[in-house]
Amino acid sequence: MALLLREAIGDSLRRTRVSQSRTLREVSNRARVSLGYLSEVERGRKEASSELLAAICDALAVPMSDVLSDVSETMADASERAKATEPARDRSAAATNRAAAAMSASTRIAEETRIVIPGPTARALAAA
Repeated sequence: MALLLREAIGDSLRRTRVSQSRTLREVSNRARVSLGYLSEVERGRKEASSELLAAICDALAVPMSDVLSDVSETMADASERAKATEPARDRSAAATNRAAAAMSASTRIAEETRIVIPGPTARALAAA
């Protein structure tokens, strides 16, 4: 299962808070965010708006760019792990699909040789 952005943001915020030995209550008070909502953000259950993320980062005294950089690295690592653990049959099926698409593209009928079959007229449809 793919890592969601909100989960990666929450993990980064929680790691930062814990590394500073700060409580949820302390950070929520400083950021002026409810304790429950901050908890939901940290657990990746709620999306943090840019304003909320800025307030939390300010409360943690960490630049938002550091959090987003950490999130970017986490997402890239998760993507690489997912690719490495992809079953061989999925990779084989993907390769087969790519080959079929390439073959289909090379065997398309040229535009000038296409035949257009007109649809029924309104009169023919009314008679039916």
